[in-house]
Amino acid sequence: MTFCKAVIALASLVALSASASGETSAEVAAYAGADRAERLVAGARREGTLTLYTSAAVADMALVTAAFEKKYGVGTKVWRASSEAIVQRGVTEARGGRFDADAFETGGAALEALHREQLLQRLEPPPAADLDPAALTPHGEWTGTRYNVFVAAYNTKLVRRDELPKSYDDLRDPRWRGRLGIEAADSDWFGAVVGRLGEARGLKLFRDIVAANGISVRKGHTLLANLVASGEVPLALTIYSFRAEQMKKSGAPIEWFAIPPAIARFEGAGVARRAPHPHAAVLFHEFLLTEAQDLLRAREILTARQDAKQLPGGAAITFLDAAKNLDESPKWSKYYRDVIISQAR
Repeated sequence: MTFCKAVIALASLVALSASASGETSAEVAAYAGADRAERLVAGARREGTLTLYTSAAVADMALVTAAFEKKYGVGTKVWRASSEAIVQRGVTEARGGRFDADAFETGGAALEALHREQLLQRLEPPPAADLDPAALTPHGEWTGTRYNVFVAAYNTKLVRRDELPKSYDDLRDPRWRGRLGIEAADSDWFGAVVGRLGEARGLKLFRDIVAANGISVRKGHTLLANLVASGEVPLALTIYSFRAEQMKKSGAPIEWFAIPPAIARFEGAGVARRAPHPHAAVLFHEFLLTEAQDLLRAREILTARQDAKQLPGGAAITFLDAAKNLDESPKWSKYYRDVIISQAR
């Protein structure tokens, strides 16, 4: 063994036994005694802190962590970044023998990537969670906690309800020239929509839309929603429904609707396999799947619990398959660049 490999191996062993109790995530997760809940809370309080890597909106996650801290007396350290950055940091740290994160809360495809890197711990959701089956994964190393539905949103002062498109075909109408917007990184949504429409037909349709009416590409769903509210983008195709609903309730001139097929992406949570604070990590994971569900729903977020409300009118939702999405990401990212991004104006 080289000196470098020896150092990394030693660092890994130190990280593995770094919790206050000396227990690993696997040992904490596997315990099923009658006093499991009490042991989790006591262990988390001894550890004293939780480090969370998340891509959730600051205000949304702040509400959750504040409630967790208040209930259990466990402090939280939050590092917020994009899903891609979370994967990159988690993998880079692990390969360097460093394990800072206790838990990850981010998009399904990113969590699937962390699973494939063997960075997550298998966990059974608590019985009280009562989750929609779509929130569960075959390997059990991450669980859906909430989901974002891609919807179209429009400025109510600039777009009349009676002129709204009923299908993507309607967006070829000249009335939409210079009025459309889209988010820059939504290639997974694009792949799902095109797949449902039929690949050849779907690609031609979006090429026709962009060629006929142009499309404004913006980075960030919150930014795009703000631009709809300000009137700079009269109609945006890929807004998260919860964000549009939050803005609508705050008085912004924005409304949203679903153009079929309605596509949704699960966001979820997983516990780090080598979490330095495994009791706090498992406890937080269970908190996200139980009490935090109500906190998120109060902010118009669609949650993983089976009794969560659906889209108005009962519109059917197609959930992205996180594993398939990860595998096909290069293909759809290229198509999205070629068909949408490079032709945008």
